[in-house]
Amino acid sequence: MKIIWTQEALDRLTEIEDYISKDNPERASKFIDQLIEHTSPLSDQSCLGRTVPEIANPNVRELIFKKYRIVYRLYEERIEILTVFEGHMLLRIDETNL
Repeated sequence: MKIIWTQEALDRLTEIEDYISKDNPERASKFIDQLIEHTSPLSDQSCLGRTVPEIANPNVRELIFKKYRIVYRLYEERIEILTVFEGHMLLRIDETNL
């Protein structure tokens, strides 16, 4: 199954990388690469993550990577990564077009 990153998710990755790079640009780039790689098993195991508690929709799921939540939506032929944000925060539905 194909994994597609929405503009919202890409914007969040940029913000995360910019924040980390203030202290260590090399570490920031490596962290983002690892976060993206963490989603690659979804192409074979789309239900790998858990259902997002704030939504309780079985087609909207999330993976946890370190302290970040990676929220994605299942479609028949693709997976869309909707957003990425710190794990202590609640999902802001207005940012994900749900």
